[in-house]
Amino acid sequence: MFRRTLGKTAAFVGYAIQYGCVAHCAFEYVGEVVVCSGPSMEPTIVSDDIIFSERVSRHCYNIKKGDVIIAKSPFDPSMNICKRVIGLEGDKVCTSGASDLFQTHTYVPLGHIWVEGDNRQNSSDSRSYGPIPYALIRGRACLKVREEVVWQKNRKLACIRRL
Repeated sequence: MFRRTLGKTAAFVGYAIQYGCVAHCAFEYVGEVVVCSGPSMEPTIVSDDIIFSERVSRHCYNIKKGDVIIAKSPFDPSMNICKRVIGLEGDKVCTSGASDLFQTHTYVPLGHIWVEGDNRQNSSDSRSYGPIPYALIRGRACLKVREEVVWQKNRKLACIRRL
């Protein structure tokens, strides 16, 4: 009896480790679901929107201007940021705000990208902390899932939109 229980426990632990490894690889190399908060990407992404972030583009260096990315914050590595790519390495970008009298420009260094929020007045982005290293990119936002309450039959439906 003890031997049979020990065998079943060992088999369960083995399957749990296998499924854990598969889940880790899926979240690390394929994609993940992210809940965005904060006003910096409004109106494109509002607070509490659910985003699917794919990671294949990051590994293939296929990030382009205009893509919305999820990256590690340069100030707090435990926090993620969601911003739009404005410039890639070697691009000349405008670093001044809309109300500045003179426009200033800078070049994005190699291995870095320039990111800004869509809500420029209420966004902490590359204009504040400079270009971010490509290594901080976690993924590219590709699907936006927003729950909308539908009163027919008291069900919630999920609307999926491409970004």
